[in-house]
Amino acid sequence: MSEKTIAVMNKKIEENPTAFHSVENALSRTEQYIEENQKSLSIIVLAIVVIVGGYLGYKKLYLEPKNREAQTDMFMAEQYFEQDSFKLALNGDGQNFGFLEIIDEYSVTKAANLAHYYAGICYLRMGAYEDAIEHLEKFDAEDIMVGTIALGAIGDCYMELDDKEEAVSFYLKAGARKKNSFTSPLYLKKAGMVMEDLQQYDKALKAYETIKKNYPESEEGKQIEKYIAALKIKMK
Repeated sequence: MSEKTIAVMNKKIEENPTAFHSVENALSRTEQYIEENQKSLSIIVLAIVVIVGGYLGYKKLYLEPKNREAQTDMFMAEQYFEQDSFKLALNGDGQNFGFLEIIDEYSVTKAANLAHYYAGICYLRMGAYEDAIEHLEKFDAEDIMVGTIALGAIGDCYMELDDKEEAVSFYLKAGARKKNSFTSPLYLKKAGMVMEDLQQYDKALKAYETIKKNYPESEEGKQIEKYIAALKIKMK
């Protein structure tokens, strides 16, 4: 610390000795508290160390190996899914796990989380829309595409259940999630078309114009002008 800094500090103390004594008293009280509660504080610190260490051990020694095992066991279910064999993908073939068994056996793993997505899409393709919604809503994804498609698929389920308001809600969520030129215009257009059907013309127009403004190079953007023109005729 420079002589100049020390001189400034001394001057401040001389000008305001009360403030210095307040700080000194606060430090003394802190030291006194630590001394009086040293045992309790040591227990708290030890508990934190044990909890953090236990979690890291659980993650490294149990969760990661379990997730690798789950991914291996899910391989055939994914193959069936790719082949559109949705019943086998869901329930397994008697020798290999289906997605539902993966969810039951490996519930805390990332593989089980992904299995919820797969199961939801399987049920959607099989026409079991309420089961599809149940699994898709349990799916938690950071991925741009898969997480967005899951929201859009929930919208599709509600459309099939003739709950158009709820379908619009999920299409708009999908359109707004991690905006990009592929999924955003796709689901904004779906939302707009359903809002037209509900005669919510102003809201539909807003969705279409968002596509025109923000995603003009997308497939939807290249065609959106005709939807806007047709809608404006309805609004007259």
